[in-house]
Amino acid sequence: MTDTIKDLSELRLSYEQGELVEDQVSNDPHEQFLNWFNFALEAQLHEPYAMYLATADGQGHPHVRTVLLRGATDLGYDFYTNYDSQKGLDIEENPCAEILFYWPSLERQIRIHGQVIKISEQESAEYYHKRPRESQIAAHVSTPQSGTIENRQTLQQKFETLSEEVKQQSVLDKPAFWGGYRLQATSYEFWQGRPNRLHDRLQYIKQDTTWTLQRLMP
Repeated sequence: MTDTIKDLSELRLSYEQGELVEDQVSNDPHEQFLNWFNFALEAQLHEPYAMYLATADGQGHPHVRTVLLRGATDLGYDFYTNYDSQKGLDIEENPCAEILFYWPSLERQIRIHGQVIKISEQESAEYYHKRPRESQIAAHVSTPQSGTIENRQTLQQKFETLSEEVKQQSVLDKPAFWGGYRLQATSYEFWQGRPNRLHDRLQYIKQDTTWTLQRLMP
C-alpha cells in the first residue's frame, strides 16, 4: 500500500454538454427543476433522485450525506429518515438545510436551499407502507440510526428476529421514530458546466411570493 496519491493537478475535464441561458429557462424554479429532473430520468441516469443533504447542528457543525428524493411538488422536496438520526437532530436544532443534485454525465447541478419541516404522520405512514417489507422491518431495527453497534451479525440477528416475530402480520405499523421531512425552498441555483470553467449559474431568490432570477459569476 502507499500513503500518497498521484498528482491531481492535471486531472480535469472540459464541460461541453450544453448551456444555460436566461431566456430559455422557466420563470418558476420548481418548474425548471422538473424540466431538468425529468430529463435526467428519461436519460436513465443511475439514481437521479439521489441528492446530497447538508445540515448543521445548533453549534454550526456541518453534516452531509446522500438521501433519496421521494416527493417533489410546489410544497417542497421530501425525504424520509429516522427522526433520531444525526440529520433529524440537526433539523430539530436548526431547520435551515440545503440539497444538491449532481448529474456528471449531463454536467449539471441543482442546489436548493430552504427550511425543513416534518410532513404529516399520514403522509409518512402512506409512504412507509409502499416500501418493501424488508425495508419496513429494517426501519424498526436500525435504531438509533448512526448509533454504534457491536458488529454486523448483531444487526442481522435483530433483523431476523423481528422478521420472525411479525411474519403473521399483514401490515406492519410505522415506527414512531421514523418519518418524512420536506424542504421548503427559498432559493435555487442551476449550474451547467461550460468550457474554460466559464460555467453557467442561474440563481432564483424568493422575495415574498415571487422569484427573482439572476446570473452568478462562475
